[in-house]
Amino acid sequence: MTQIRLDNAHVPAAMALSYDRNQLKTGIVHLGIGAFHRAHEACYTDAVLAGGDLRWGIVGASLRAADTSLALNPQDGLYCLSIQDGAGERLQIIGAIREVLVGPEDPDRLVQAMAHPDVKIVSLTVTEKGYCHDPATGNLRLDHPDIVHDIANPTRPRSAPGYILAALAVRRANGVPAFTVLTCDNLPANGVTAKKVLEQLANAIDAGLGAYVAQNLACPSTMVDRIVPATTDADRARIAGRLGCEDAWPVVSEPFSQWVIEDDFPLGRPDWGQYGVQFVEDVAPFELMKLRMLNGSHSSIAYLGYLAGRETVSEAMAMPALRQFVGHLMTREVAPTLHVPEGTDLAAYQGDLIARFDNPALRHRTWQIAMDGSQKLPQRLLGTIRDRLQAGQAIDALTLGVAAWMRYVTGVAEDGSAIDVRDPMRAQLADCTARAGMDAGRIVNGLLEIREIFGEDLPKNTAFRQGVEAALAQLIKHGAEKTVEDFAARFSNPAV
Repeated sequence: MTQIRLDNAHVPAAMALSYDRNQLKTGIVHLGIGAFHRAHEACYTDAVLAGGDLRWGIVGASLRAADTSLALNPQDGLYCLSIQDGAGERLQIIGAIREVLVGPEDPDRLVQAMAHPDVKIVSLTVTEKGYCHDPATGNLRLDHPDIVHDIANPTRPRSAPGYILAALAVRRANGVPAFTVLTCDNLPANGVTAKKVLEQLANAIDAGLGAYVAQNLACPSTMVDRIVPATTDADRARIAGRLGCEDAWPVVSEPFSQWVIEDDFPLGRPDWGQYGVQFVEDVAPFELMKLRMLNGSHSSIAYLGYLAGRETVSEAMAMPALRQFVGHLMTREVAPTLHVPEGTDLAAYQGDLIARFDNPALRHRTWQIAMDGSQKLPQRLLGTIRDRLQAGQAIDALTLGVAAWMRYVTGVAEDGSAIDVRDPMRAQLADCTARAGMDAGRIVNGLLEIREIFGEDLPKNTAFRQGVEAALAQLIKHGAEKTVEDFAARFSNPAV
């Protein structure tokens, strides 16, 4: 028997929306409409709509596959947000998304949607690789295939920067002011990075457009935080049972959510501040704390946990030695590099992170977090390493995290099975590691040659090179679990 599908006509009475979706205008177009956006920005915006300001409906856009469109459009954009922790599960229907477009299917339709005068904000969660830039320098990669295409075909773009510029060109021609670009990706100074990439691409397309972007485009930096694991079939089945109707793509999340934004919106913005968003003059201290404390730890847990055979973060954190390693990483190596925002209790923040990592309800897979490491490493670990080296401080835990990434991208698990390495530089990583075999020195030498990841400085630093090579040799010889146990035996952190 076919189950009823969630849509405007089939919302469970107990979860009915408090606003009329037929009255929504589209104030936001969001590029990269994945699970994180639907558990974060869309959730905050739904609260604004429920508060009565109906100018801020969202049109989402997928820039690659049509999966999200196929799931949500038959549901009128509705979906269920499942918030889980050890105490149970709370369900909420989110109605902020009006429609999902698919860029490759009709690029002009997406460009025209962004160019509409009602749209005041174009936000994006396209992951680090979606900016088509060199993570080590922040510069646009003019040789990136999508960028090469967009320079040659600016009205039929493929990349996120290309779509934004195509829409800005239309608005400029029509006398419509530029929207604000609001990036929600984990990049250092993400607004600055977005503006730099957009200016560079605009100048490569047309000098006049480049000058327009430089003078008119606001790109406030942000810090976002919420753990959102991939939705499983078991999640779908459980949620359908509770809703009494089918939701093709619900989203699962933790209770915690944070969003810090520099308040620069020339055309206006939703009053997200009423619902917990922090508007600040400078997001950098918040961003650095999160990138290094949470994301740096998350990546290290992912690589070491996956290699040790732990499927989820909570299972990895159940390893006493890994738990101690994470405490040492945060307290001894990351914390001294931070400029803590005024009023922030860093010890409490660390405790909250540990509790979030421990949440068994989320089942956040180590393999999922391990994706796209070549893009994440510079922000999550290498910046901290540079600061520690400059200060003459130890980098033992940080280099173990880097070495675990190197061991992971060999593509061979400890039991000899293949690792499905998902990374935009996968071919280059595979070439480096295949030629090196399982020789730690040769692997390190090969991977450090990738300047897009490690820059020019770190490969020349003897302490860094030797630390990574020693840690990688341990991982290859003894495996991740024994290596972390040896680390814990050398470094004690009774506070965690």
